[in-house]
Amino acid sequence: MSESLIQVLNVSKTFKTKEGSVEALKNISLNIEKGDIFGIIGMSGAGKSTLVRCLNFLEKPTDGDVVIDGKSLGGMTEKELRKQRTDVAMIFQHFNLLMQSTVLDNVLFPMRINKKPNKKKAMELLKEVGLEDKASAYPAQLSGGQQQRVAIARALANDPRILLCDEATSALDPKTTGEVLNLLKKINETHGITIVIITHSMSVVQEICNRVAIIDKGRVAEVGDVLEVFSNPQSEAAMRLVLSSGNGEIPEMKGEHLVRIVFTENSSYEPVVANMVLKFSSPVNIMFANTRDIGGIAQGQMVLQLPDDESLRNQMIQYLKDRKLEVQELSSMKEFEEALN
Repeated sequence: MSESLIQVLNVSKTFKTKEGSVEALKNISLNIEKGDIFGIIGMSGAGKSTLVRCLNFLEKPTDGDVVIDGKSLGGMTEKELRKQRTDVAMIFQHFNLLMQSTVLDNVLFPMRINKKPNKKKAMELLKEVGLEDKASAYPAQLSGGQQQRVAIARALANDPRILLCDEATSALDPKTTGEVLNLLKKINETHGITIVIITHSMSVVQEICNRVAIIDKGRVAEVGDVLEVFSNPQSEAAMRLVLSSGNGEIPEMKGEHLVRIVFTENSSYEPVVANMVLKFSSPVNIMFANTRDIGGIAQGQMVLQLPDDESLRNQMIQYLKDRKLEVQELSSMKEFEEALN
């Protein structure tokens, strides 16, 4: 049975600027369980990077608290917080390596700060991330993917229980992103480290996370299992990410009577849409379609425009549901896009 490791309790964060106050986070509450790979996703400016910095109190909330393994961060002194942060490592978009130090010295750096340097352990970590042969190289001699692997090895140096990844793959190409995500998945499995991934990319969440929270304008718009959120998004923010593949741009879909259907491995393998057209002798428009892999499960989705006739439309919707497909009725895409803005 899973147990709660991180509790975010009604966290709000307001920044004071010359122009006035800016509410970056508004009453955020989340529960992250031990062993999760938990995604926090949102578009630029949604507040997700502020949230990840609140998880270890690098940014102190204006209101609310974060509880890690039963310990309130809000009740800790600065000295206690510094000690607590050895349990919570971070990796970043731009790696943040020491450019004048070798790869080995970069991994040793947090051990030295903790007054426990261990060259053998550092070499074992480099071997784990596939860079044992680069120990004497400098970061500038490495590719972006290799530099991120060094950053991951460094993050593991003090045996953290939690790894926070703030847009850790945003600077990488798709192939390298996949390799880094596979490495994080392996670390989660072999070390039992709970991983929190901050990203604006739905594909990253689908590749590695088991649970996800969608942040929109400083609030939690939706939270749940990744497969469920993809199959049946309940919020406009979630729908935007699902339909846009995470870039926030929804393909133009003019017209009314739109439905979104989701295919999974458990769905019928018959050509459902073609058979439906034949059965009801009425065409439908395929407005949008794509396929994805979510946690090893094949997923596909389509947005269809159904006929104007309400009775026929309802029969088609029931036909799709009878074939074990997830079916969501959308208002006209014009109305839907207005709801997103």
